[in-house]
Amino acid sequence: QVQLVESGGGSVQTGGSLRLSCVGSGYTYKRKCVAWFRQAPGKERERVAPILTGGSVSAYYADSMKGRVTISQDNAKNTVYLEMNSLKPEDTAMYYCASDPGRLYYLRDDCPGPFSYWGQGTPVTVSS
Repeated sequence: QVQLVESGGGSVQTGGSLRLSCVGSGYTYKRKCVAWFRQAPGKERERVAPILTGGSVSAYYADSMKGRVTISQDNAKNTVYLEMNSLKPEDTAMYYCASDPGRLYYLRDDCPGPFSYWGQGTPVTVSS
């Protein structure tokens, strides 16, 4: 059973930075799509960035965070990171990582989903 555990959230002031971590376990395959999502109170869930582990660096960042966020991976640690800089109050949300089950081959690297597995989330609060 795949499990995802996020960490690294917290409270920062406008302009601050945070690095979120998502540790995955229980996979059968090394390659999988992992994505970071966020959801603010009263708003729809938004996909921030996906990454195909073992693949190239993701270029599919949400417009709302483009230029301020970087997704990366450490395959040896089964961890996907989300580095966020120049944070704004509108970035305040619960951040989740999600994953598909993984497979041997992927025809595309933009990870459209679906995502079967979700972590419990880590909260990010940005104060002005």
